This record gives sequence, structure tokens and C-alpha cells, in this order.
Amino acid sequence: MDRTDFPPLATRQELPDALTVLLHEFPRLRWAEHPNFGRLADFWMQRHGMFRQLCGVLEQDVIALQDKQMGFDAYAPRLSRFAGMLLNELHGHHQIEDVHYFPKLSQLDPRLERGFDLLDADHHSMDSLLHAMATGANGVLQGGEPGPFADQLADFRRMLFRHLEDEEDLIVPVMLKTGFNG
Repeated sequence: MDRTDFPPLATRQELPDALTVLLHEFPRLRWAEHPNFGRLADFWMQRHGMFRQLCGVLEQDVIALQDKQMGFDAYAPRLSRFAGMLLNELHGHHQIEDVHYFPKLSQLDPRLERGFDLLDADHHSMDSLLHAMATGANGVLQGGEPGPFADQLADFRRMLFRHLEDEEDLIVPVMLKTGFNG
């Protein structure tokens, strides 16, 4: 697939219409009540929820540091713990998706194969974001100003949340349609 035929993660506002065919059939608000919403779909959504929550903690903490509502001695271990957790968990999550789940899921509905290529391309784009976030966090831990890291974190969150939503909008409807559970 030519990965340039869909908007890249940095500028994408939503999934292209060609990739939302199952989402129209299986709207997000009804996912949890669908009989094929099994343990894997629930687990996937929980993992994505954890990533969103960790981003929120990191953002709240850096704002508290900037506003002097949290001292560096309290902030530093939290940054190290939560940023490390987010980066490591995301990296592992993306690896298992790329190697195991995306190939299987893309075969279940060939109309969406390009969508799984798009998600894989997102993962490659996010590798540099993950590295940059780690570098930014380390800079703050070594005494750098938190402002640039806060800006970097906001950009990272925006792209991560876009990716997570797009991934859910592709994967969960395939699971609901096919009963795929692992």
C-alpha cells in the first residue's frame, strides 16, 4: 500500500470514510452491549484507557510543577515512573499489534486492510514521538525547564489520542462483526 494516500497521523482529524464502513454498522455507543464484545475487546479498551490516563497524569503533574504547586522532589519520581510506564507499555502494545493482531484482523475484513496499514504507519510515526518524549522527560529530570516538555507532551497526547481513537474505530467493529477474540 502507498501509505501516503491517507492523511498522516500528525494532520489527521478522523479516519477516512473508506475505513469507517464497519463503524457505521457498529456504533461506538453500542459496543459494550454487543454479544461479541469479549474479553479481548474489553482488555484493548482498558489498555487504551490506561494510556490516556497516564498522559493526563503527566500533563497535570508538569502543570503543577510549572505553577509551583508541586516541588521538583515530588515531581521527579512521578515523572520517571509514569513516563517510563507509558513509554514501555506503549512500545510493547504496538509491537504485539503489529506482529500478531493487525495481520490477523486485516484478513477478517479485506475492506479494512489499508486501515491496518495506516495504523502500522502510525506506530512508525510514533516511534520518534516516543523517543522525543523520553528525551524531553530526561531533560526535565536533569534540571531543564519544564515548559518545552509540557508543550511536547501536549503534542504527543494529541497524536496518541487520535491514533487510539482511530485504532478502536477499526479494531472493535471487526471484533464485533467476526467474533474475533484472540
